[in-house]
Amino acid sequence: MKPDTCDDLTRDAFLGGRLHLLQPRDGYRAGVDPVVLAASVNARPGQSVLELGCGAGAAALCLATRVPGLDLWGVELQCGYADLARRNATQNDISFNVVCADLNDLPHPVRGMRFDHVIANPPYFRSGAHSLARDSGRGIALSEQQTPLADWLAVAARRLAPKGYLHMIQRADRLPDMLVGCSGRLGSLEVLPLAARTGRPPGMVILRARKEGRAPFCLHAPCLIHAGERHERDAESYSPEISAVLRQGAALDWPDVRAESRANSTSSKNCYN
Repeated sequence: MKPDTCDDLTRDAFLGGRLHLLQPRDGYRAGVDPVVLAASVNARPGQSVLELGCGAGAAALCLATRVPGLDLWGVELQCGYADLARRNATQNDISFNVVCADLNDLPHPVRGMRFDHVIANPPYFRSGAHSLARDSGRGIALSEQQTPLADWLAVAARRLAPKGYLHMIQRADRLPDMLVGCSGRLGSLEVLPLAARTGRPPGMVILRARKEGRAPFCLHAPCLIHAGERHERDAESYSPEISAVLRQGAALDWPDVRAESRANSTSSKNCYN
């Protein structure tokens, strides 16, 4: 990727035009996943947020657009993408401190800080399990290679302040790895599956975990990305909830655990009575 060459970049609108990002034309490009991840974070103005592997800044800057006044930090291995993240923050008038570093060798001051929230959209594929993209930058973004998923979770846990939250989006088949990586480090685990349509198995999940959390594990009902059981016409078909996230910058509300518990209890009684 050549972030200093305008011909190699595109300027793309996010959140219904509230945010515009420079992205490599042929490298890794942000899609729905980082936008939905940002929408799922229950941050408040004045809190601190660290994004691990921030790329060109899509998730962090989407979050900052919805929640102004954050103390926003990002770590990115590829310096070309880190530079793009800084440029995107400047062009959108958002304060974003981005450092180019390996997750396992964080520099000061990041190594000495604790954050209210850590967010991450790690590479989806285990090393060697997926053919690398021709563009090396995109290949690094998609495949673990040098940094396994367990390291992402360990670094996130170390950087969280007590009672701080991790939000991570990943492929559904990596959920067992995520749960193992949280063991002994993070608690109050909640998983929100993301299914493409009604009747289809979830392809992605968002994990929410809390430092020093003690609540029981909760697996929520799937959030549907598209409306209907199939794609029936050549037009956008996002569900109302996801459309509000993508086009209006709305939050993606987590289900009420207590309400779900009451509903499940009632359902169980109905089944066995």
